[in-house]
Amino acid sequence: MKQFLSFVSKEFMHIWRDKRTILVLIGLPIMQMILFGFAISTEIRNVRFGVFNPKKDAVSLQLEEHFKNNHYFTYIEDIIDPNHYEDYFKQDRVDMVLVFENNFEYKLTHLGEAHIQILTDGIDPNSSTAIANYASQIIQKYQHENALQAPEGHYIVPQIKLLYNPQMKSAFNFVPGVMGLILTIICAMMTAVSIVREKERGSIEVLLVSPVKPIYIMISKMLPYLVISAIIMLLIILLSIFMLGVPMAGSYFTFCFISFVFVISMLAMGLLISSLVDNQVIALLISGMGLMMPTALLSGMIFPVDNMPWLLRWISAVVPARWFIAAVRKVMIEGLDFIHIYKEFIILCFMTFVLLIISWKKFKIRLE
Repeated sequence: MKQFLSFVSKEFMHIWRDKRTILVLIGLPIMQMILFGFAISTEIRNVRFGVFNPKKDAVSLQLEEHFKNNHYFTYIEDIIDPNHYEDYFKQDRVDMVLVFENNFEYKLTHLGEAHIQILTDGIDPNSSTAIANYASQIIQKYQHENALQAPEGHYIVPQIKLLYNPQMKSAFNFVPGVMGLILTIICAMMTAVSIVREKERGSIEVLLVSPVKPIYIMISKMLPYLVISAIIMLLIILLSIFMLGVPMAGSYFTFCFISFVFVISMLAMGLLISSLVDNQVIALLISGMGLMMPTALLSGMIFPVDNMPWLLRWISAVVPARWFIAAVRKVMIEGLDFIHIYKEFIILCFMTFVLLIISWKKFKIRLE
């Protein structure tokens, strides 16, 4: 029994001495609980909306106030020209637009029926449908509260229109997200494991005595995986278009350009991970599970970022996949050109630059 306990004690000591393993084993469950507990939410919050109300009569203004006073909705601005309402969606200024028909009050009181159009962004059909349902409920509540004031048989009829995805295909939402998730895990994992494997085999010593500069070693490590990532990206886009029916409404060049920057950032992330760990198992856990959870839950791939608590929204801002997925959706589904994704592009370029610099510094330190 004493020998058995000594073996158990030895194993505990081995685990305890490996601080990175302890961090992964304890840190990952804590991170998963926090993310699953706060990031996963089907409740719609902070819905930004604009209003086109040509007549601004008493009834339409009362209904407007019901939306403005609802804590789920945030009023942004009045829309002057209804022919350019799509620009508000393309510029990511609103999530919903209410369009009152002309002479709204007159048609309701004299003709017995008035229409209000609810426009939402159909790229995410689940969120769009939820937003439209929330808006319809507010309209129904307004009618119920004012039932005694209006004659029987007078109805406000909401007309729901989902832009960019009228068929409500879920692939329009998930395909860009899956692209970001796959490239994040594959690119980071490939470069992380390749260098850690050399450390375990001892072949890193060859690099130590090599006259080649660390920056050239980094580039030589990244280039083969950059080519492989390009092939993976090509396969993903072909499957998306020809099998899943997701359109490429925008420019292929813009899509490839933003994808190239994102792939470089993930390869640099893999290099950074490889410079921090000396074990392939730990490298796989960090580059696989450690990156998969934040990417899946904080990038807007499944749940809208605006629905999350403010702290997680701030944390999601440092997840590169969030900006890549947002840019890909704009290019593929909405058909926007480069000028409309300049914000995502600049942020991704900055993140890529920072990751490359940190990876180079860490890698250089390791070699010296």
